[in-house]
Amino acid sequence: MTIQLETTTSERPSPLPPIDLDPSDYPANNLDVIPPLAPHWQSLDLREILRRPAAFLSISQSNSLYRKGGVQYAEGHAHRGSLDATVRVAKAARSAPNFVSFNWIGYSVFRDQYPQTAFDAAQYNSWTGHIDATSAQRDWDDSLVDELKELVEPGDSEFNERALQTAFTGTDLPITLARKKVEVLILTGIHLDWCIEGNARAARDHGLLPIVIGDATGAQRPEQEPAAFERINNFFAPVISSHTFLELLGTD
Repeated sequence: MTIQLETTTSERPSPLPPIDLDPSDYPANNLDVIPPLAPHWQSLDLREILRRPAAFLSISQSNSLYRKGGVQYAEGHAHRGSLDATVRVAKAARSAPNFVSFNWIGYSVFRDQYPQTAFDAAQYNSWTGHIDATSAQRDWDDSLVDELKELVEPGDSEFNERALQTAFTGTDLPITLARKKVEVLILTGIHLDWCIEGNARAARDHGLLPIVIGDATGAQRPEQEPAAFERINNFFAPVISSHTFLELLGTD
């Protein structure tokens, strides 16, 4: 008779015990809630804009969200389509000669070593203060998910956000984009109403042209996405689908 021994916390690669999710509990994608382009974006020639010097940004697409045992896995993003859409967009961007910068931006939920205000300390502790994770488990949770890691090439930038919701503070991103004369940013990743919206706002303030790929992102809960899409699309950046991106880029 074989005895199945329970895996201890220290033996587990992930910070949390793996759980099974039912894919039928989640929408397969969010294409139906991506809004039409706001009237002011409709006046633009996005096909021409997507031929200007451009950068691809994948934000916070880590094991934490897409792998069993990840701290954020219970949000269901593994079954909500954003990863497949991101792969599609990244491959298309890689084939376009005007994409001169590829950035794989992490976001750690384990932030006890980050510089913190009183607000930061309270918020960060609520995320992971209750989780007894080893350094190796934290590193696993933070790591870029394999499907995207396979797309990383020499010369790409890999780094973590250092601020609450943007990669433009405390990192080399602004100077990297400036030196490569980037005008256009393609944003994918999680979470839609946090890091994606925050980076879209920051990009506009830096004089850049951000475009959000709607089905390559997602909020913590699907029902939070329509309001976030409407806000981003109305005020900060066009929101389009991965299929529209490929069509505009001429690779579909």
